[in-house]
Amino acid sequence: MRRLVAPALMSGMALAVSGCGLHPLYSGGSAGTVATTLAQVDVGPIEGKAGWLMGNALRDRLHAGQGVTARYRLEIKLDDKIIGLGIRRDDSISRERRTLRARYQLIDLTNGSVLLDAAAGSDAGIDAVKSEYATIAAENSALERLSDIVADQIVTRVATYVSRSNQPAR
Repeated sequence: MRRLVAPALMSGMALAVSGCGLHPLYSGGSAGTVATTLAQVDVGPIEGKAGWLMGNALRDRLHAGQGVTARYRLEIKLDDKIIGLGIRRDDSISRERRTLRARYQLIDLTNGSVLLDAAAGSDAGIDAVKSEYATIAAENSALERLSDIVADQIVTRVATYVSRSNQPAR
């Protein structure tokens, strides 16, 4: 009896999943709606070293500035913090947490309206060793990784917004 129920259950689940409305985000590849719209997003200036890293990561992911006129602009404000967590016997810090938070807005340049207002962020743990150079190198490495992670979050959210705003009403 069990051998008959499993195939019937699996085929029923396959039919249910096929009607759920899922579709590929980047359908059409580089000529698709999402990819071509993302290429029209300009990244506004972002302050500081974290801003420079974030701007480069976003431009790489958006493929911005490749001969396409900007129709949208991403305005981003970053909050970058390092907090000491662990303390050694000599009162020095043994562990740090670096957090990078981004508040961003997608602005339509044709009329100045804000299409998307959201936040993204991530954090990383850092071992603070006796060598100050090694600790600074670890902090910089963490900032580079966090910039990539937060840039991925922002691009995914913008791509999802573009995909949903271009969907026909049901």
